[in-house]
Amino acid sequence: MLLAIDSGNTNIVFAVYDGDLLRGEWRASTDSERTADELGVWLTQLLTIEGLNRLDITSAIVASVVPAMVFGLKTLCRRYFKCEPLVVGDEGVDLGLNILLDRPEEVGADRLVNAVAAHKYYKGPLIVIDFGTATTFDVVDAEGNYCGGAISPGINLSLEALHTAAAKLPRVAIGRPKNVIGRATVPAMRSGIFWGYVGLIEGLVKRIKEEFGAEMLVVATGGLAPLFGDATKAIDVLDADLTLRGLLEINRRNTVGRKGA
Repeated sequence: MLLAIDSGNTNIVFAVYDGDLLRGEWRASTDSERTADELGVWLTQLLTIEGLNRLDITSAIVASVVPAMVFGLKTLCRRYFKCEPLVVGDEGVDLGLNILLDRPEEVGADRLVNAVAAHKYYKGPLIVIDFGTATTFDVVDAEGNYCGGAISPGINLSLEALHTAAAKLPRVAIGRPKNVIGRATVPAMRSGIFWGYVGLIEGLVKRIKEEFGAEMLVVATGGLAPLFGDATKAIDVLDADLTLRGLLEINRRNTVGRKGA
């Protein structure tokens, strides 16, 4: 079985695959001070609850946008699962795509993993929107090459900045308001954040398509993707497991014929 680890700025997702079958998925907050042993004990208990044995895991793959987490996650895999993990971005790890950028080493691992999965399952050309700590818009051409994209602040980050910087504005929860015109401060904030973000999505998707010069399928992933998928026709497909399936595909590409593939 495969342990797939997606380490983002806010959360780490751990998933166990038996072939193509997802056997379990768990989240923890990203904390670079947390030791490999702390994660190991926590994850071992969750595996047991699901009827899984950590010794049945024979391979692991890690994608992290937090460099400080990588050493601990490698140690976790070695100590508790007795395997050397593949790390997306390390030399020799084949992603099966070309990165058509001036500085390819700067691309976040999660964006490349999403590109791999999107091309495998949806072909292209594509725009992949990932609603995370930042909201990313990534372009994948018909051959599966990563062509770049755009990065904007995530909606929760925008909400927190609005509350922090404006003395009279409270902290509010994200949600879809019925009306655009808010008749009090909180409804006005919710409207501005939500419908403003819808406008950002629609505007960027339109401009990317115009610049790319072709019709493109738009795939959305990330925790808030369903909220916005229902609010705009700019998003064609919702795929909550896109990043995990990308890790599964990259692991398969790099371990064919080896134990644990």
